[in-house]
Amino acid sequence: MEKPSRYLANSSTALEQLRGLIHQHESTPGTPLPTERELAETLGVGRREVRRALDVLEEEGRIWRKQGKGTFIGPAAPVSPLALQGLVQQTNMLEVMEARLQIEPGLARLAALRASPENLALMQRMLERIDNVNPDDPDLNELWDSAFHRAIAEAAGNRLMLGLFDTLDAVRREPAWHHLRELARTPAKVDRYNDHHHRIMIAIRQRQPHEAATAMREHLLDLQHALIQAIHLEDDTP
Repeated sequence: MEKPSRYLANSSTALEQLRGLIHQHESTPGTPLPTERELAETLGVGRREVRRALDVLEEEGRIWRKQGKGTFIGPAAPVSPLALQGLVQQTNMLEVMEARLQIEPGLARLAALRASPENLALMQRMLERIDNVNPDDPDLNELWDSAFHRAIAEAAGNRLMLGLFDTLDAVRREPAWHHLRELARTPAKVDRYNDHHHRIMIAIRQRQPHEAATAMREHLLDLQHALIQAIHLEDDTP
């Protein structure tokens, strides 16, 4: 059994940093990435977290691997997130959820109108990954959950809104709020969230923009309620 990472950062943190690294080399596809060990040391995360983040990037088509040769960048890099300096210090998780409720239902609506067959296939693969995650593994669950939401944002076909999504997602993954996110992801709640994901996917696949937006809004409202409960629980803890 693999030992838990000794680092505080999680797979989502590793993924965010790797996205930035890939963005720096978007003009030179085929650029090799450092080894997992080197990436772990550079990014300040464990090798397990690096491997999990690379799995997401490979599924998205941002990197490719060749056994015995290494990992390479390509064919495309994600949109660079907007500047985050100071945002985390000026906001909180409830404001993040308010912003998600304004943006993500619209992204789901656009995805239902614009998603290509490749977009739909990617979302389906992300959904299958989520279904296969152990509910007791919050790190991996959060990683693929975020990747599914990002696949929807990418399918919407609006680069500015994708950049806004990436900014929100980066702020949402602030390590200081990690405990709250875990409290909002009990195994029972994760099962319910996964049911929401399938409803969203069905609406997008069936080209039903109103239903996709409604399902996304209900999903985020449920998550917002769980976060409010987590905050109250934490406030009541002596």
